[in-house]
Amino acid sequence: MTVRNDWTLAEVKELFALPFMDLLFRAQSVHRCFQVPNTVQISTLLSIKTGACPEDCAYCPQSARFDTGLEPQELLELKEVAVRARAAKESGATRFCMGAAYRSPKPKDLRKVLAMIREVKSLGMETCATLGMLTPEQAQELKDAGLDYYNHNLDTSPQYYKKIISTRIYQDRLDTLQAVRDAGMNVCCGGIVGMGEEAQDRAELLHILATLPAHPESVPINQLVRVAGTPLERAAALDPFDFVRTVAVARVLMPRCHVRLSAGRSEMSDELQALCFLAGANSIFYGEKLLTTGNPDTAHDQSLFRRLKIAAEPGAGQPAAGAPAVRAFAAPHAESNAATV
Repeated sequence: MTVRNDWTLAEVKELFALPFMDLLFRAQSVHRCFQVPNTVQISTLLSIKTGACPEDCAYCPQSARFDTGLEPQELLELKEVAVRARAAKESGATRFCMGAAYRSPKPKDLRKVLAMIREVKSLGMETCATLGMLTPEQAQELKDAGLDYYNHNLDTSPQYYKKIISTRIYQDRLDTLQAVRDAGMNVCCGGIVGMGEEAQDRAELLHILATLPAHPESVPINQLVRVAGTPLERAAALDPFDFVRTVAVARVLMPRCHVRLSAGRSEMSDELQALCFLAGANSIFYGEKLLTTGNPDTAHDQSLFRRLKIAAEPGAGQPAAGAPAVRAFAAPHAESNAATV
């Protein structure tokens, strides 16, 4: 098994077309070659600035263009962010992610976020942020402050993207990802399924991610949370098996990355989540809220982990006691992926 960046779209579509059990078997086989089995990396996501976003993303309750009943909230104070980060660490999270509803951050706000990053780093946690589009200079400032990961999702295929967002173009997303890479940060980038897209769109999204010069270190797979007041509030529910297929194909294509179950987990049964873990998911967001939408509480997640005999992955530089060694079959020159949003 090798880590590839030369997948063809035809190959990706062939993976999606496999019989369900064959796909899961292949995904779990790849997973055990490149990841520590039965472990899950735990992140916590805090909305540090909520609502009043000028973008028109059809899925997002934080857009100022939609009446969703969401009360906008200015950028949180450093002290409050520090309290929430400590609580997340005590609950078992190893990475603290900060999300702000910006098209792109203003200089005065970015300075405050840089202070938040330094504070969270001082607690011994990994840091992640999602702040919208970045210039190369802003990306470098975040890196210099100690930011480990930057989340910027592609959301869907380039063709379907035009039906979901009109206030920016797909290349804007790719430009931000390049700025993050050039600054030396880890990339957290995935998408949202269940927005009315076709299987072709899901294949194209994963094909783009899997053929980047370096795979994202984290690949969040979000299931649409249908929020009243957004254009997608009446989107048809996605077949749960199609969600699992997306997770499994992501694992086969990008074996070194962390595939994260993100938005939509509160609507998933324990059995569906277990299938996702079998398909290669090995990261979740922990806590009762994911930016502005619900998320399973930590007690429920801990109970599920006990039932499945899954252990929380230790933080960076903290090896799990007794954890089996990861068998890395990739060629020595293949891109190195470390542990979104």
